[in-house]
Amino acid sequence: MAAVAQCVRGALRPRLPLLSVALRTSPRLLCAATQQKNTGQNLEEDQSQNEQKVEPSSAEKLLAEEKTKLEEQLKEVTDKYKRALADAENIRQRSQKLVEEAKLYGIQSFCKDLLEVADILEKATESVPKEEIKDDNPHLKSLYEGLVMTEVQIQKVFKKHGLLRVNPVGAKFDPYEHEALFHAPVEGQEPGTIALVSKIGYKLHGRTLRPALVGVVKDA
Repeated sequence: MAAVAQCVRGALRPRLPLLSVALRTSPRLLCAATQQKNTGQNLEEDQSQNEQKVEPSSAEKLLAEEKTKLEEQLKEVTDKYKRALADAENIRQRSQKLVEEAKLYGIQSFCKDLLEVADILEKATESVPKEEIKDDNPHLKSLYEGLVMTEVQIQKVFKKHGLLRVNPVGAKFDPYEHEALFHAPVEGQEPGTIALVSKIGYKLHGRTLRPALVGVVKDA
């Protein structure tokens, strides 16, 4: 074995100087070759990575489809939630409006009944002859003054609760506030105006509770 080793060393010894000389004289060639080899390996790796990116696996396709479905479901749920909020807000506003109207117009029927009492008081005061109201007739005078005071007081109560008289003499006829009993030509007055009020009208918080009964001027 020792003899064989000596023979190998003897055979390589004359070639080593030549190899060292070659390495010293052409290092750039070795670097270029090394770079080309590395570049080729990198290109192969990039191509393999690109191929992997271009051709995604079935698991990635399933994940992408699942993501799309979840995004669509989220959008649908969000839209439904927004519509539900809007509907709830509309219902709240309508309910609040109904409550406020109930507070304002809840006494509407009661007011209509009281209007008949106010009409009777008004007719009673108008029916008393003014020339008979004298100090020498104290009973009639006291009765008349009591009726007037009662009428004034009931009008104050009406006003306190938003109920106001409507006496539209000389105003333009409005079918939403007035009810025409007749039409007649009246000299000196413009057609379409109210010449006579047969029955006083009333409004409750700006809403016509009872239209005034009127006579309207027409063309001659």
